Amino acid sequence: MKIGDHVSVLDDDLAGTITSVHGETVVFRDTHGFTHQYLKSQLVLQNPSIYEDLKVELKKETPKKSSKKHNKKPLILDLHFENIVKDTSRYSSFERLFMQREKLIETLDFCRKNHLKNLEVIHGIGDGVLQQMVHDVLSAQTGLEYYNNAILHHESGSVTVKFD
Repeated sequence: MKIGDHVSVLDDDLAGTITSVHGETVVFRDTHGFTHQYLKSQLVLQNPSIYEDLKVELKKETPKKSSKKHNKKPLILDLHFENIVKDTSRYSSFERLFMQREKLIETLDFCRKNHLKNLEVIHGIGDGVLQQMVHDVLSAQTGLEYYNNAILHHESGSVTVKFD
């Protein structure tokens, strides 16, 4: 190492030009004009000419393969009562809500058992009783995330469920 050589410090983000050498001690000035003193063993000589003949080869990036299972459209569960039973007039509002809740829990279990990743639950837009029940059931579950499909909570007629 001699005066005028460019050096960098091994374990630090610091580099500069040698201004003096005193035995094993080297003094150099960094780009901001500050002087630093290090042992020769702590410095590395910078030689930009070693990179001159280096050829860079760009390799074509291989496309990432994705599982067919993850590209599937989500399973859709429509909780409108007319989709669950044929004769809707025979049931009280409590029985309707109870049956819709059971259908939702049954479908969540089916998704877990069959390793499905996505489920869309359609609860419709109305006075919010069914919507609230869906959110209550989903918030009590573990191993899943859910969110409304619209920006405003009350404008959403469905919820998307993602299983871990």
